[in-house]
Amino acid sequence: MSEIEIALRARLKILQQEHTDLDASIQALGHMPIPDQLMIARLKRKKLSLRDEIVKIEAQILPDIIA
Repeated sequence: MSEIEIALRARLKILQQEHTDLDASIQALGHMPIPDQLMIARLKRKKLSLRDEIVKIEAQILPDIIA
């Protein structure tokens, strides 16, 4: 495993944890008596952004194999 791949895997793990944390935050805010819809929307956009970055890194680690 190359140094680049090790760095990508480390970055991927961090992003996945952030994604999970955002999901928990969104759920917690949704269960409040008066949920802050603006904050929830911002967190959801951030979560989607993280998902996009995760997908890009996964594609670099596991490139498509043409059969």
